Amino acid sequence: MRVSRLYLDTPLAANKNITISGEPLNYLANVLRLKVNAKLSVFNGQGGEFQATISKLSKREAQLEIGDFQSNDYESPLNITLIQGISRGERMDFTLQKATELGVNRIIPLFTERCTVSLKGDRLEKRLRHWQGIVRSACEQSGRNSIPKIATPQFFDNFISSIQQGCCLFLDPQSDNSLTSVTTTSTELSLLIGPEGGFSDRERELAHANDYQGVQLGPRILRTETAAIAAVSAMQVLWGDLK
Repeated sequence: MRVSRLYLDTPLAANKNITISGEPLNYLANVLRLKVNAKLSVFNGQGGEFQATISKLSKREAQLEIGDFQSNDYESPLNITLIQGISRGERMDFTLQKATELGVNRIIPLFTERCTVSLKGDRLEKRLRHWQGIVRSACEQSGRNSIPKIATPQFFDNFISSIQQGCCLFLDPQSDNSLTSVTTTSTELSLLIGPEGGFSDRERELAHANDYQGVQLGPRILRTETAAIAAVSAMQVLWGDLK
């Protein structure tokens, strides 16, 4: 039977009792529907996970008995940075969720010329917290114990000239190159993907000028959320741990 998993933003140690409330309690009781004496795994994004048992449960709080530490590591051998043009609402949520499940380590949301999403001030902070919640939930579901980092959204022109490590790729339907034609021995990979409507010609030129290699995924034009998942999946099959 699959053991339920819970992310906790708190220090964890074996043979300690901790009390949880708020959102973690709601997830434990109302989503996972666990009861007293139920077993689960808890993690805090610092690597590994702990066995735990629910010793007390009420509407206001729950107490967990933290058990043995398990150094489970389900991380990909690839260190993938997804640089994603911001798309609207559920499309962006879907992209972040599935990219996390597929092993992406870092996500940089981008405002581009064709981006139709405007985020500033409190609205930007709220959306960033929402995205972080999406990523944490995806880690709970997929078994990952390391939480991908989501950078503060940046503007394309400010980002593109920054120095990136390893192999830098961007999805370009106009490219003659496929992912299978890319030759790299680096485990550091950066993948740049446009929003709805893709990149402008000027942005494509800037990407090329800053050593991003254009690749395409085939003859069909994919939606931005489909493109991200297809590309990361292909990278994991070619160079990572998808079989």
